[in-house]
Amino acid sequence: MITSDDWGSYGREVPKDKHLTGKIFTQRIERNNLTLRTRIKRLARKTICFSRSVEIHEKVIGTFIEKHMFS
Repeated sequence: MITSDDWGSYGREVPKDKHLTGKIFTQRIERNNLTLRTRIKRLARKTICFSRSVEIHEKVIGTFIEKHMFS
């Protein structure tokens, strides 16, 4: 399933049987994005907190998601 708002281009590109629209679905996704940006500073501000490599960046985010979602 693909969730999105009611923007017209989604209706043209995503099959109707796999597309859910509405604010309730996008609100949860945006809430998770906000939680990530708030708690992992390297996603919000590059000048102070940043990853020197993609590998470390992925590990930090993966660890956060694992702890936040499954603990």
